[in-house]
Order: sequence, then C-alpha cells, then structure tokens
Amino acid sequence: MTLQRKLAILSDAAKYDASCASSGTTRRDSSQGGIGSAGGTGICHAYAPDGRCISLLKILMTNFCIYDCAYCVNRVSSNVERARFSPEEVVTLTLEFYRRNMIEGLFLSSGIIRGPDQTMQDMVRIARMLRIDHGFKGYIHLKTIPDAAPELVAEAGLLADRLSVNVELPQDRSLRTLAPEKRPETIRATMAGVRLEREAATDRSFTGKRPPRFVPAGQSTQMIVGADDTSDREILRTSANLYSGYDLRRVYYSAFSPIPDASRALPLVKPPLVREHRLYQADWLMRFYGFEAEEIGGASPDGNLDLEIDPKLAWALANRAAFPLVVARASKEQLLRVPGFGTKTVSRILAARRHATLRYADLLRMGAVMSKARAFVVLPDWRPGQLTDSAGLRARFTPPAEQLSLF
Repeated sequence: MTLQRKLAILSDAAKYDASCASSGTTRRDSSQGGIGSAGGTGICHAYAPDGRCISLLKILMTNFCIYDCAYCVNRVSSNVERARFSPEEVVTLTLEFYRRNMIEGLFLSSGIIRGPDQTMQDMVRIARMLRIDHGFKGYIHLKTIPDAAPELVAEAGLLADRLSVNVELPQDRSLRTLAPEKRPETIRATMAGVRLEREAATDRSFTGKRPPRFVPAGQSTQMIVGADDTSDREILRTSANLYSGYDLRRVYYSAFSPIPDASRALPLVKPPLVREHRLYQADWLMRFYGFEAEEIGGASPDGNLDLEIDPKLAWALANRAAFPLVVARASKEQLLRVPGFGTKTVSRILAARRHATLRYADLLRMGAVMSKARAFVVLPDWRPGQLTDSAGLRARFTPPAEQLSLF
C-alpha cells in the first residue's frame, strides 16, 4: 500500500475524534484534482484559546484494533479497509508537511494493536523522534491509551503539549455495555495520573530548579452524545465532575453517527447536530458564566436542553423571578446570567457604569445583543414592563414554523 493511500485511509478514520477542536470541509478537497486544499490529506484546523487557527496533521497511527467497541467504526468486527503507519512514516509525514508550511503540529491517535503498551510505545517513540532526533518544536497532541503502563503515559506527557484520555460515554454502565474491553476505572485513573504529574511539574526543588514541563497545554477528553439514553443533564453533570476532578482544559462532545453493521444496542438514527451545539453552549456557561449543571439541565422537565433556543435563554425563561435586573446596580454574577450579555460585555458594563449612566444605546455599542436582553433588564431609558412575564415571550426567540417538504 502506498503512503498516499495509507494517509487517505488513516486521516479519514481520524475525523471521528473531536478532541482537538478541529473543523473542516470537503467542498474544496483537491485530492481528486486541483490545487490549494489539503483537506484530503489529514490536515485540519484547531483553534487556540486566543482565537488563532492552527493547522494540524490529524491521523491515526493505525485503524487496526483488537477491541470491539460497538460505537466505533474501527472496531475489530468492522468491515473497513485497514492500514498502518510505521513510526518512521509518521515522523516523515509530519516533517515534510511542516517544511512545506502546511501544518504547525501533529494530532496522533491510534487503534489498539497487539496491546495497549505496544501501541503506546510506538506513539511515544514517534514523539521522541520528532522532539529529540529532529528537534521538532511544533505542537504535538497525543491520544493516550488508558490501559498502557503509567511510565509510558508519563514519558508521553514530557514530549507532548497536550494529552487526551477519552471517557467515550457519559455513564459507566453504557461504557461497560457498549465497550466491554474498556474499564471506566482505568480511564479515570489515567486522567488522575496526568493531573498529578502536571501538579508535580509546577513544584520547584529545594535548589529552586523547575522540573521538566509536563503536558503544558493540559489534558482533554471526549464524550459521544446520543449513543445511549443519557440525558443532557447527566452529560453536563459528568462534565462538571471531570472539570473539577481532573483539571481538564476541555470536554468535547461528539454526536453519535450510525456506522455500518452496527450493534442492535445502538440507535438507528443519529441525534440532531444542534444537540451537540447546545451542549457546547452549556459547557461554556459552566466554565465562564458561573452556571451549575443542575441549573442548566433543570430548565427542562426531562433534563434535555431546548433545541430551539440557547441554554442561557432557556434558563432565564424558566427563572423569570430573577428578572428584570437594574443594570446600574446588578452584580457581575447577575449580569452574566442575562441573555445577550457576554463576558466581555459585562466587563465593559462594570467598568463604564462607575463613571457614567448607561443607556440602551450604550449597551448596543458595548456589544450586547439587546434583542435578547431587552426583556430582562431595566435602564434609565428602557423598562420591559410586562414583557418579562408575558406568556408569548418564548415565541419571540424561536424560529417560525415551516411547512415540511414532501420531496
């Protein structure tokens, strides 16, 4: 098999792993002709916390796997074309793409071949060759094999910028049913080990010397949404525990996609992608707006997020007794809960109201989405009156009904 064919197979197989914040499109794939696109060769786009777009070579080392996880297209019983890179081939691809200014880093994952230790050894070997033998200073993200020996994970953390240990599913019972070879306790133990190593790397010795950096970009994880009957409230509760217990940088949500020859235990229809989007919005509320998982999930009786409106607006509509707020006197925590107010807008409001009286037009200039916020705030030149408690308030924010097409 040619290197180009391997790259096509293993880059396509890597698209199911969302834990590097990648996005891409196939509309301008030049693999069948033309120039100017690298979409068909495993190059994806990741986004840094400061908003920069970073190009990564995102591939699997192999899509062979000895596990039979029901939700995975690369499971041992799946009828897919298989391929495998040698460590030297991965290093060559990374360096050649980098020299051509097509990538800034590597995201490497893999199926389990022979055993967890064997697979992890090869991944660590790749990172070691890049860092030490070739002096590669770019970004490296490794997908950790939970059952691998702790010393291999520790070595990977010294070479990579970020490690990800995927919990796969939000509930332990679902993982035991759909992925019987994987153990939730082992996954959590690996995540805890990474956190302890990161904390130890911040301590100076008695001479003041710092230990080597360990996973400076932190660790992340991924959950598949819609492969079981877990509600959004339970998913958010699991995410909150992961953030607090293992100091994660990100929890990624991946909507389940039906695969060929799937198990009967899996749903036949994939969940709507907007559910994945709402979970990301809710995750943002927990991380930056001071919301608790129970608050967000409690906005709906069944514990699932409203697919028609965003979670913050859904919470505000379910808790109208907390509104309207007087912008001139409300605390930061209260302002962060107003629909249409982002973190930057709230910071600008707090800074400006010490020196001037804020009016409706001032909030518009600060970036507030007043079409959402107007029903929940009081200003010198604006009062919502009975709008806050009106029965038809939700209908103002939901998309209009459409006639379904028969064809």
